[in-house]
Amino acid sequence: MQPTELPRNRSQESQVSQPPHQTSEQTQSDSLVRQRRAMVEEQLLRRGITDQRVLQAMLSVPRERFVPDELVAVAYHDAAQVIGCDQTISQPFTVAFMMAAARLTGVEKVLEIGTGSGYGAAVLSRLADRVYTVERIEPLAEAARQRLSRLGYRNVEVVSGDGTAGLAEYAPWDAIVVTAAAHELPLAYKQQLACGGRIVIPVDDPSGAQTMYRYTRDGDTFQIDDLGKFAFVPLIGEYSSLPDRR
Repeated sequence: MQPTELPRNRSQESQVSQPPHQTSEQTQSDSLVRQRRAMVEEQLLRRGITDQRVLQAMLSVPRERFVPDELVAVAYHDAAQVIGCDQTISQPFTVAFMMAAARLTGVEKVLEIGTGSGYGAAVLSRLADRVYTVERIEPLAEAARQRLSRLGYRNVEVVSGDGTAGLAEYAPWDAIVVTAAAHELPLAYKQQLACGGRIVIPVDDPSGAQTMYRYTRDGDTFQIDDLGKFAFVPLIGEYSSLPDRR
């Protein structure tokens, strides 16, 4: 089997190959492009993320624009970063893993729960046709809305509200990606998922850890895949503890 190659992005490569005597701003920009490419190569490809569309999406989204100014220098580190309001932007591997697990082809309507700074929605926008993202903390929602608009992510809509209720007015969803850990899978997600759709969500387990699951709908039943252990902030909302009625 041939090794997976990193997708080529000529515009980024041309940015790196600049003539000497650059301004400090140009130098910083080139450094961030190199860091982004290294992040994809070292944190994603080498750890088993092989979906070419996901790799290209992660390569195309400037993560440094989604962290506080004081954290730009560490935007591409293999770690979550604090974005304010006791929330975080997930580490790059976790974002890419969830996107790959959602199995998107580019035609889907996707619901994201937990907008945060908008980084996950930006990546999803490169993988799906339309993205709706729900954030319960209004200042984060408004900041993400402005940021995504400013950066040109036109197929993303940010909604302020309780994400545990889903977003019934735009359902059914081809995929639901949940970026916070639930006690149990909220019933609304199952009800709003299209046949064949996928829910990717971390769920608390009795040991105190969190397990990532993928629920795939087949009529009235769901195939459940255990995707491994992860760590997330808790999912908070009115329906975060409804029984998981399988």
